[in-house]
Amino acid sequence: MAGATLGSKAIVVPALIVANLVVFAITAAQASDVLENFRSPLFGQWTLWPPIVAGGEWWRVLTSGFLHYGPLHLAMNMLALWILGRDIELLLGRLRFFALYALSLIGGGLAVYLFGAMDTPVAGASGAVFGLMGGLVVAVLRLKLNGTQVYVLLAVNLIISVGIPGISLLGHLGGLIVGALCTVGMVFAPPRRRAVVQWGTVAGLLVLLVALFFVRDAQLGEFQCPTNQTCYPVSGSGGIGA
Repeated sequence: MAGATLGSKAIVVPALIVANLVVFAITAAQASDVLENFRSPLFGQWTLWPPIVAGGEWWRVLTSGFLHYGPLHLAMNMLALWILGRDIELLLGRLRFFALYALSLIGGGLAVYLFGAMDTPVAGASGAVFGLMGGLVVAVLRLKLNGTQVYVLLAVNLIISVGIPGISLLGHLGGLIVGALCTVGMVFAPPRRRAVVQWGTVAGLLVLLVALFFVRDAQLGEFQCPTNQTCYPVSGSGGIGA
């Protein structure tokens, strides 16, 4: 329906999990502490901090999605990626799934950049994971399946995002919305023009996200921290997990 190859196996999902594990191992080794790996230099260089992103370090919108605050944060996100990602990868195919994941990751980071606090660092793969949740909801609707479990899972995670301090609701919502929109283009594309519509959706969302980034970048171009407020990360600082 969406371009997957019959009999294929999930490859992108395990590769993404390995990438996240490797980055976590590097940060833990640098910090000499598994629980406080956020003290590592790499964490400081990759975390999403809006004023620094506006200062030219745009890659933080992407790299922050591979950082995690401690093993529990990592385990929760990787478990969700494994459970949600495999079925979606098999449905969409590897390239389309990777595009969905990447756009959701960017969408989550961009939501933080657009609307997040200037004094709070954000990191985590949850924006991309929520994008997969949004994609799964769309796929269930398209296939006319019983989606009760999916809807409950999404509702519970949204409640957790709102109710528990230290979780980036903006990152979750940004990924959710972008992931759902991307999947709409993937699974509702007409058969005769499937590839054109699917990749046109990917390209259109990417252009929109880049445009929003530059708009926000221009707004923060001359950003100044208010008096007595820390707007840049300091050695050993914690932050918000996405």
